[in-house]
Amino acid sequence: MTVRPIKRALVSVYDKTGLTELAQDLHAAGVSIVSTGSTAGVIESAGVPVTRVEEVTGFPECLDGRVKTLHPRVHAGILADSRLESHVAQLAELEVEPFDLVIANLYPFTETVASGATPDECVEQIDIGGPSMVRAAAKNHPTVSVVVEPADYAGVREALGAGGFTLEQRKGLAAKAFAHTAAYDVAVASWFAGTYVPSQDGWPEFAGQALTKSAVLRYGENPHQKAALYTDGTAGLASAEQFHGKEMSYNNYVDTEAARRAAYDFTDPAVAIIKHANPCGVAVGTDIAQAHARAHACDPVSAFGGVIAANRPVSVAMAEQVAEVFTEVIVAPDYEPGAIEVLQGKKNIRILKAAGVEGEATELREISGGALVQVVD
Repeated sequence: MTVRPIKRALVSVYDKTGLTELAQDLHAAGVSIVSTGSTAGVIESAGVPVTRVEEVTGFPECLDGRVKTLHPRVHAGILADSRLESHVAQLAELEVEPFDLVIANLYPFTETVASGATPDECVEQIDIGGPSMVRAAAKNHPTVSVVVEPADYAGVREALGAGGFTLEQRKGLAAKAFAHTAAYDVAVASWFAGTYVPSQDGWPEFAGQALTKSAVLRYGENPHQKAALYTDGTAGLASAEQFHGKEMSYNNYVDTEAARRAAYDFTDPAVAIIKHANPCGVAVGTDIAQAHARAHACDPVSAFGGVIAANRPVSVAMAEQVAEVFTEVIVAPDYEPGAIEVLQGKKNIRILKAAGVEGEATELREISGGALVQVVD
């Protein structure tokens, strides 16, 4: 049987978005809820019956909440494979009830580091029990479902109405859970190697990156090549906001990134125009409109159908100049009032807003078997 009914759930979340509604839906479906600390408090305040985890373990939460769920009565309930008679028998002998669903998300380590918190504060936001529960449930996906994002709560509701998650759905949730903990571990390890325990030569002993698929592109550099866009969760071109135009292509991204890097090489207002990986013009000016006019004048013919990047907000004056020439993409850190409306008069132009590149200290280039990293010029 691929569908597993949900009878008992373990809920322990830092991000409590949608928690009240979810708890109410679980209760309405007859699901018994076990929870921890502040999560249990929110569920109780919603009038939903909940068993606190210390009632299950017989051991109080301790060490300022560092130890809550790290107990055999919790992890045996998550890791028991109910397809195996021996596991079912051991649970009965140990008087441990199995869990069918684990809902957990982790302490905000990355956000804490970004806030400028002290090292001790950052270390305190390294989650231990959360990843342990998530990984345990993901490993045991043949019989347990795991949810790590509030965006997936709608799927929980659908599963409750359908009698449970299917095996394929549990596999998908497990894959997302392992990606969730992997990205978390990369963030922690990178901070330790790069900031907390800096090396003598200035280069961290470990460098990691977690990428998440954002879009499947029409094709790659050539029509016969498949391609996709992945993001790392930081601001930049990969997560740019698009206001107008068709979907970005692989070559659009390549040219746009080259144009942005060229424009941001300057502290004065600057514009770069790139087409087919070749520069058509790069210039600075007293304002962004003048910079664009100068960049366009470098090679007006080649600029036709090119990509434009500005290192300042696009003004209406610059937008009016761009609108006179066919342009594939324009990207800038922002747009002054009225500029987007002018550009939208061109049917196919892709209008992007993306954070600048000033904060990037290093750049990476992949080579066979590894990567080269250098300080940004």
